Order: sequence, then C-alpha cells, then structure tokens
Amino acid sequence: MNIYIGNLSYDATEADLRAAFEVYGTVDSAKIISDRETGRSKGFAFVEMSDSEEGNAAINALNDTEIAGRTVKINEARPREERPRGGFRGGDRGGFRGGDRGGFRGGDRGGFRRDRGGNRGGDRY
Repeated sequence: MNIYIGNLSYDATEADLRAAFEVYGTVDSAKIISDRETGRSKGFAFVEMSDSEEGNAAINALNDTEIAGRTVKINEARPREERPRGGFRGGDRGGFRGGDRGGFRGGDRGGFRRDRGGNRGGDRY
C-alpha cells in the first residue's frame, strides 16, 4: 500500500517517517520528495507498506499528528496521473513540434512555418 504524507516538515528525514510508521507494521520504503534544482524537501513524502491492513492502521493513527514538529495529513496515495510534457513533442506550449502556442512547427498561434497563420510570424510573409 502506498501512503501519502502531506504538510511534512522540511526538517523531517526518511528515518523519522520509518520510525513513525514501523510501529504499525513493516515499511518497505520511505521517500521524501525533493526539488530537483535545490535538493530541498517539497513538504510531502510517500511510505510503502506491504500489508494494507497495517497501512490503514497507520493512516488512521497518524493522520493529524505531529512528525518532526509539524502536523501532517496522511492518506492512501492516488495513482500517479499521466500529464503531457512540453519540449520536443510540444504539448500545449510550443516546443519543437508545435502544440497550440507556436514553436518551430506552428500550432494555432504562428511559429516558424508560414502556412500556420497566427501572430508570431506565420502570416507575415
């Protein structure tokens, strides 16, 4: 069972999470999510427990309690949603192949190609 921990103190460690959750059962993993650029905690984490009953007991007991000096919100993690990404293939913000905001190959707002229209160079020539 994957468990979400929100409103986590920036000073909390994975050891703090393990210590809090191991009281209720076996912890497979504890992962604090951090910013890629700074390495600083984003204030939330995930704990995996193999047994759902133990996981539910931990959720019920630890929700709205203090971990590392801050009251946390704990619930079962939802599956991760697939989100479109920008960049080479576009998405909706341009990028190499377009999307709807220009980019190298157009979209509906101009861009590099002349036959796309829009106000960013598409119909100027």
